[in-house]
Amino acid sequence: MKLLTIEWIEKAEGDWIVAQQCYRARKFPNYDAACFHSQQCAEKLLKARLVEAGINFPRTHDLVTLLQLVLPIEPNWASLQIGLIGLNGYSVAFRYPGSSATKPSAKAAIKECKEIRRVIRLSFGLPL
Repeated sequence: MKLLTIEWIEKAEGDWIVAQQCYRARKFPNYDAACFHSQQCAEKLLKARLVEAGINFPRTHDLVTLLQLVLPIEPNWASLQIGLIGLNGYSVAFRYPGSSATKPSAKAAIKECKEIRRVIRLSFGLPL
């Protein structure tokens, strides 16, 4: 595995851990952050796969755009599209005043991220 791929995966895993911590916090859960970091985890894992395949990608947070780039080498990942669409807006949706994530939306983001993470980690031969 390429060193840059490993770095992308490590960054994604950091986001995965933070997403869960923010969601599960007993005193001060942060559902906005749980949604954001779930999206970031998925984004970085997609970028890791693109890096490993030597596929250039634009500077974007759009998960569907990244998926379209990776589908030629991972056609079975088409099944991830609905989950990625669900996460897509969380890159900016709750980062600014005006709207906030709810516990159900954070739970859904964690669930979608978990499945996306599972599929991508398995493709790299990494443990869950």
